[in-house]
Amino acid sequence: MKNILNPITLLFCISVFFVECSDSNKMEAVSTDNKDTIVAVEEVELIKEKLIYFDGADTLIGYLFYNSDIVNKPGILVVHEWWGNNDYAQSRAEMLANLGYVAFAIDMYGNGLVVDNPDDAKIASGKIYSNPELLKSRMMAARETLIKTNKANSEKIAAIGYCFGGNVVLNAANAGVPLNTVVSFHGGLGGFKAQNNILYSQVLVCNGAADNFVSPEDIKNFKSEMDRVEAPYTFIEYADATHAFTNPNSTAVGEKFGMPIAYNEVADNKSWQDMLIFFDTHFSID
Repeated sequence: MKNILNPITLLFCISVFFVECSDSNKMEAVSTDNKDTIVAVEEVELIKEKLIYFDGADTLIGYLFYNSDIVNKPGILVVHEWWGNNDYAQSRAEMLANLGYVAFAIDMYGNGLVVDNPDDAKIASGKIYSNPELLKSRMMAARETLIKTNKANSEKIAAIGYCFGGNVVLNAANAGVPLNTVVSFHGGLGGFKAQNNILYSQVLVCNGAADNFVSPEDIKNFKSEMDRVEAPYTFIEYADATHAFTNPNSTAVGEKFGMPIAYNEVADNKSWQDMLIFFDTHFSID
């Protein structure tokens, strides 16, 4: 696909390595001028790198997760909720890395912005929702950054997203960002208009049946639009699951701000397994 975006410059600025080994006590710290490394005396297993990268003049901060012995494995972009690239988004990237993928928890807001209240979240997410070109360029920047790490297979790049991030990955594929597969967890579907670009991605939507932020009309429209262009997709609903059903913190957050969101362990585990089955079919790690 033709890339009409400005050139994306990757600055590998800071690397922080976190290592797990069979004996967690057998570790020693080593310092250099530009990084802190935790070195395991025995086998190094999981690595986390903080990457500073750019979309045009905008600075973005993401976190790359992979196993130390992995090269040229499928890469997955992980798009955060409307709170920003916080610990939750990074924990999902870590889970994917433990399965053998190269996972990149990306920054859609810039400068690593993380917010802690709905008002700020609406402002930050609104800047992306209202600007499809910005959404596309941020996703392209993340994709190119992941490829330039030389850890991921450039021919096998997927994206998953949560809430805000679910909407982002669907619209990124729809806008022509080259993604083999996209998975939306409790993502927004409002106003979706399918383009032919979506034909090039396999799509999985994991939706809570009790999600007040996704109306029956939104679901009907999404399916109708995907069917109209004959796009491949799988749509799964989870009984009694509300918005943000995968996030263990969502129940407390919902109570704090009076939002109809809550964690659902059954739906969380089932949707993750459904994603893995989907990947086995359309995005094999081998």
